[in-house]
Amino acid sequence: MIKKAIIPAAGYGTRSLPITKVVPKEMFPIGNKPAIHYIVEEAVKSGIEQILIILSSRKNLIVDYFDYSLELEAFLEREQKVELLKKYNIPNIQIHYVRQPYAKGLGEAIKLGETFIGKHPFAVLLPDDIIISNKETPLNQLIKVYEETKSSVLGIHTVPVEDLDRYGIVKGDSVKEDYIQITNIVEKPKVNPPSNLAVVGRYIFTPNIFQVLKKIEPGHGGEYQLTDAIESLLKTKNVYGKIIDGKRFDIGQENDYIQLLNFIHAKNRANMN
Repeated sequence: MIKKAIIPAAGYGTRSLPITKVVPKEMFPIGNKPAIHYIVEEAVKSGIEQILIILSSRKNLIVDYFDYSLELEAFLEREQKVELLKKYNIPNIQIHYVRQPYAKGLGEAIKLGETFIGKHPFAVLLPDDIIISNKETPLNQLIKVYEETKSSVLGIHTVPVEDLDRYGIVKGDSVKEDYIQITNIVEKPKVNPPSNLAVVGRYIFTPNIFQVLKKIEPGHGGEYQLTDAIESLLKTKNVYGKIIDGKRFDIGQENDYIQLLNFIHAKNRANMN
């Protein structure tokens, strides 16, 4: 069973400057909740019991958000506004934190979770990617493939040709209608992408990924790329790609973020009517 998850949240958020100088991208508001709240909620709904959030020293707001505010709770009770506590409630899950001194890439961030994870399979959720599904959670969709294969599983999505150089792109052999066995992965290909299937921010890994992460060298952008570790893992282990059912928004892209705000606003209004 997948009971632990890592959420890497130590990046600089350069795509969203200048606001990310003071507000972490993970704390961008979506309705009355920050983006990372939706990610943690998804983890809880998927059966995750413990989360490790990888932070930098500039992101104490995330720790504060998931902490309890006894002062606020006392104020709401005193003012007879207890009903607001339901809106204020944070997801009920055990959250741990570790600091990444320097943002050296996603691979380096995940490697920091080895002690927390131990010898068990685990999930990784990227807080950039908000995926809204009318069915089961995006993470649960990957967990089902893991339960069938007992192998690492990547969330994948079809993306337009002009956007392929922004993602890790995979190629593979069809297993079922909605998932493939991956045979190749390339980080942000400038020419000749292997397909139009991009890796999006949901993963299930077996613990042997940590041994691979320890051996990779700096890759694209001088960072320790998770894509390079997956490419190495493919040489000895099966890795699968699950096409996630749901609408994906990359909050690091301004247009996507605005579309997500409109989507959530429309959904909330529909729920009120």
